[in-house]
Amino acid sequence: MSQIRQENDSNAGGVFVNFNQDCTSLAVGTKECYRLFSLSSVDRLDLIYESSSELDEDVCLVERLFSSSLVAVVSLSSPRKLKVCHFKKGTEICNYSYSNTILAVKLNRARLVVCLEESLYIHNIRDMKVLHTIRDTPPNPQGLCALSPNNDHCYLAYPGSSSIGEVQIFDAYNLQAKTMIPAHDSPLAAIAFSSTGTLIATASEKGTVIRIFKVSDGARLHEFRRGVKRCATIYSLAFSADSNFLVASSNTETVHVFRLETTKDAQRPGSSSEEPQGWMGYLSKAVSVSASYLPTQVADVFSQGRAFATVHLPFQGIRNVCALATIQKVTRLLIASTDGYVYIYAINPTEGGDCTLLKQHRLDGSTDNGPENSQTSEVHSAGQGKVKLDSTGSYALIVRGRPFSQMTASFPLHFFSFIGLSSSRGGLS
Repeated sequence: MSQIRQENDSNAGGVFVNFNQDCTSLAVGTKECYRLFSLSSVDRLDLIYESSSELDEDVCLVERLFSSSLVAVVSLSSPRKLKVCHFKKGTEICNYSYSNTILAVKLNRARLVVCLEESLYIHNIRDMKVLHTIRDTPPNPQGLCALSPNNDHCYLAYPGSSSIGEVQIFDAYNLQAKTMIPAHDSPLAAIAFSSTGTLIATASEKGTVIRIFKVSDGARLHEFRRGVKRCATIYSLAFSADSNFLVASSNTETVHVFRLETTKDAQRPGSSSEEPQGWMGYLSKAVSVSASYLPTQVADVFSQGRAFATVHLPFQGIRNVCALATIQKVTRLLIASTDGYVYIYAINPTEGGDCTLLKQHRLDGSTDNGPENSQTSEVHSAGQGKVKLDSTGSYALIVRGRPFSQMTASFPLHFFSFIGLSSSRGGLS
């Protein structure tokens, strides 16, 4: 299996995997159904829900709204149709059809955003009405976008260019453009908001540098170097709940965790604000002085942060998503891969270093927690069916581009009471 993973990532994937907004659950879409798992324990995955309807086959997108019963589902058989369901009652709340293939769906308690290749639809989640449409966006074949999970900073981010790494920030609550951030020279590959919506992390197609910006004014706050020797395709970026850490996964076997140090952190007791003595002190000072005479590109390498902690996965080239979740009051690093596994690692928040694998779970309902023989080519996808992925692991190139004459909508009049609204700002309880 490891040879297949290394040589052909388009044959390695079989399921859709995604964490919800606060990383308390994991959604899995397969050929037969979709499943929701609770992430409340390291030792086991508790199955919250498994769909049984024939209409839920070939699921390619599943998005759950925090820990509510609201889920948004898209299938390969109807790639232009979005279904919003109440999974506990087993009923469909509403459905919408769009003019082209749905590439991504994002939710928070105020908005639902549907991303097509060259447009974005912003819905009011209270009644699913379309509030605003962003048309003629730069071609976005991977459906790259991010929606802040925070209602008070309800921002939407998407590529502002298809040739360079510009990030367009749109206020999805007040429905107006906020700012444009020139993040990278190369096109964007990944973007992610912090839990408060005040920070945004970006990576380009080159994949060597991760940057973090302040959303309010676009100021660059942090810059981290993932690697120097080789470029990589960044699959996923995710902040910790407290925004002290950022994790990045890619098509390589290494997952990087970066620590977002502030000035206060750098001066904390034990960190020694004084210059180090001896040979190391001399060398450090010499490098710092010489960096000021070097070209900007070279000097930037000296100033970029390095990984605080790392994970070495037992595979590479398989699409995956990462998360820093709080499980039983302890921060854990989670990696869910499209071959049907989730890996849970311990991370030392003080010392960093190599993370320890605590548990590995299958996502097909089987009790087998891992392949006994890594050379068995089909063991991971058994019982799941296969969704052939493109070179970057997206299903988008398979189904996008099918014409459809118009957008239609259908939802019941009792939508408000059905999903259980709160009196908070545009939100769901």
